[in-house]
Amino acid sequence: MIDAPLCLFRTRVPPEWVDYNGHMSESRYLEAVGDNSDAFFRLIGIDDAYRATGHSLYTVETHLRHLGEAAEGDRLRCTLQLLDHDTKRVHFFHRVVAEADDRLLATAEQMLVHVDIGAARSAPIPDAVREKLADIARAHAPLARPDGAGRSIGIPR
Repeated sequence: MIDAPLCLFRTRVPPEWVDYNGHMSESRYLEAVGDNSDAFFRLIGIDDAYRATGHSLYTVETHLRHLGEAAEGDRLRCTLQLLDHDTKRVHFFHRVVAEADDRLLATAEQMLVHVDIGAARSAPIPDAVREKLADIARAHAPLARPDGAGRSIGIPR
């Protein structure tokens, strides 16, 4: 059974994550979704032993939206929805939610590429990892495309 979306990371906002405005600093949202990504990587087999083979996933693009504020001590839940994948790339969408009231605080859309670290270039994702991605993609296929996915940034004219 694969959750749709996946819920892989929860945390409480520690004091060092709070900025001079009294709420969670913008960089800490990226840290939270990064921890969510790391949990996803472990789920699909991209762990320390895998990276020791000289391969990994690298983030090549992130679009982070700040939609609400979290304060010190707030409990956060991060979800991940797999949007797409191919032989070398993985595209997913994170939501950062306040657990107390289910407020959506932030989203992050990310594109990652599988790399051969030694060659410093992209490389095909191994079949075993792609099979896990395909299983997750099937479980996530019925989900609606997330609001904000595929958006660009700019000033409308």
